[in-house]
Amino acid sequence: MAAFSGLGFGLSLIVAIGAQNAFVLRQGIRREHVLPVVAVCALSDVVLMTAGVTGFGAVMSKAPEIMTIAKYAGAAFLLGYALLAAKRAFSATALTASGGTPIALGAAIATCLAVTWLNPHAYLDTVVLLGSFASTYATPDRWFLTAGAIAGSTIWFLSLGFGARLLAPLFAKPRAWQILDSLIALVMTTLAIGLVLS
Repeated sequence: MAAFSGLGFGLSLIVAIGAQNAFVLRQGIRREHVLPVVAVCALSDVVLMTAGVTGFGAVMSKAPEIMTIAKYAGAAFLLGYALLAAKRAFSATALTASGGTPIALGAAIATCLAVTWLNPHAYLDTVVLLGSFASTYATPDRWFLTAGAIAGSTIWFLSLGFGARLLAPLFAKPRAWQILDSLIALVMTTLAIGLVLS
């Protein structure tokens, strides 16, 4: 039961439109470095969720300056990513699912790491919230809960990354990419503003 609770709790934290999910979706539609991107996201969640359950959330709550630094660094990154997405959206040479300039593997992994580790919400969700939720369980059940949350994260990222290719026919036209990049720019800007104001 603890594992199923963790699965549901983990999915409720992850299944939301954010910087990380938008990037995974974009890479999935492009069929570009999907497995490494999904692996980075899933492994990052393993580290963050394990840290939360082992008590790192309590440490973070006693050092609020860490979250302040992460907040402004994350907002700056999100605004930069929003500008790049807006530039793509209004570019005369919009991307298509089969064409356009491919992103290098190193750049894809670096971007994925940035949208994951520079996002304070990732720490709040996985470390603080999951850590607090897990603390209500006895020690053996706590690890079943963590395993369930990790399974939920892995299932989500695999589904999003490899399932996005089903949307490729929809994104065969440059106009669809312009709309997607416009939405990504809007989401990233909104998240950045929300971080600064929070």
